[in-house]
Amino acid sequence: MYTTLISAEQLQALQRSSQPLRVFDCSFDLMQPAAGRAQYRESHVPGAVYADLDAALSAHGQDDAASGGRHPLPARERFAQWLGHAGLSNDMQAVVYDRQRANYCGRLWWMLKWAGHEAVAVLDGGLQAWVAAGGAVESGDAPAPAPARFALSEARATLVGTSEVSARLGRAAQTLIDARAAPRFRGETEPLDPVAGHIPGALNRPFGDNLGADGRFKSAAQLRAEFEALLGGHDPATVVHHCGSGVSAVPNVIAMELAGLGRAALYAGSWSEWSRTPGLPCAKG
Repeated sequence: MYTTLISAEQLQALQRSSQPLRVFDCSFDLMQPAAGRAQYRESHVPGAVYADLDAALSAHGQDDAASGGRHPLPARERFAQWLGHAGLSNDMQAVVYDRQRANYCGRLWWMLKWAGHEAVAVLDGGLQAWVAAGGAVESGDAPAPAPARFALSEARATLVGTSEVSARLGRAAQTLIDARAAPRFRGETEPLDPVAGHIPGALNRPFGDNLGADGRFKSAAQLRAEFEALLGGHDPATVVHHCGSGVSAVPNVIAMELAGLGRAALYAGSWSEWSRTPGLPCAKG
């Protein structure tokens, strides 16, 4: 079972084995939402199912939303239905990837953990690493997978909401880490949300800091050293990750787990929900 990362070579070996496997392409572009599917159609790992951030991995109304923000999580029951439609059953190894330095595929990785499915891993280095390792690709839309049944089980990832984050603000029991780029964190620019800035007291670690120049995650030792320096003595068990809408925060979740610091909580509503909630404080700088 692969539960955090899988290399291109390991995925190739899995494809040659008889182990049940489902691969998901999560490529996306916030500024051009249709671009991800176009990239998928141009080239993808053979048999990969396309997982659209907007259409498949976000709620489409308040009635079935499990969080707030620009990309609200769908209810777990609705997500399980989509997984079955996508051909994933509980006995399968899932592999997720994108072309955007793990910015989007982490969302599906986290959601599967949240649904109780531990056997999910991020393809380290994304499609670029797959191609560099000689992996085959195909174009066009893959045939629809045979429907399966996915049964929810106890969540293996922790989701927290705005009320919880607000109640613990400024307390030692909570350490917030914001994964947005530094200029957005400081409030110098804000291309997506109506208010610029960050949640008071939050630390900043842009999600891309977890990756090397080759797009792969840094070593466990390096990640541990960097997170311990960032935390400055704060207990890793108190960490709550967030970003703009709960998507790019997940590479930080994965990196802390790779570093041996546990699986930290996620505030999925993130800045897009916090900044729209009346009465909550916002900081700059």
